[in-house]
Amino acid sequence: MSEITIYYLEMLSAESHQAKPLPPDLTVTEACISQYQVNRMLYQLVGEDWEWNDKAGWTNEQWRKYAEADTLRTWLAYNQGSVAGFFELKQIDPQTNELAYFGLAQKFIGKGFGGVLLSVAITEAWKWGRPERLIVNTCSLDHPNALANYKARGFSIYETKTVLA
Repeated sequence: MSEITIYYLEMLSAESHQAKPLPPDLTVTEACISQYQVNRMLYQLVGEDWEWNDKAGWTNEQWRKYAEADTLRTWLAYNQGSVAGFFELKQIDPQTNELAYFGLAQKFIGKGFGGVLLSVAITEAWKWGRPERLIVNTCSLDHPNALANYKARGFSIYETKTVLA
């Protein structure tokens, strides 16, 4: 067994956001027509390198219920016509939006897109409804720069847990 540290982060105002500008070679588009198969593909594309397994055994119906809910929105990032990454925003309640999933595909890590895509995610999260809080979590299995990226964009840790896996 190994220990995994989970970091729970929050941002309490849009003014806390330290945005990075979108470069011309990265396009970010919302998937306005929900298709659970797309969310499943993105989860696998990005998550397999970071041991995302919480949804690995889901049925089509579980994926449909999750991805096609009115409380979930999905964005895809493209570079040179290829999927570079994605993020999902989830409305927890009228005051809280969550950055549910976020990441880059392996071939696009190290190109400076992480902070940029996170900036787009944060901007979109604050525009959705009238939130008073934006939350996200990451863990010690994530990319070594993930936690620093969240902090650099304006998130603060509000809780840390260590679990055995």
